[in-house]
Amino acid sequence: MLGWAVFCLILALVAAVLGFGGLAGTFVGIAKILFFVFLVLFVVSLLVNALRGRRPPV
Repeated sequence: MLGWAVFCLILALVAAVLGFGGLAGTFVGIAKILFFVFLVLFVVSLLVNALRGRRPPV
């Protein structure tokens, strides 16, 4: 997920350098969304693993 966000950010930078303003804005928006989705999934994963480790054995 983070790789896709970085990929979209690089595409946005290339599009901005080449003068495609609308396209660059679109890629920046996609990169932001993917980055925040990655952060949410990462935090949820950390919480689930932390809670799983605290359970007493059955």
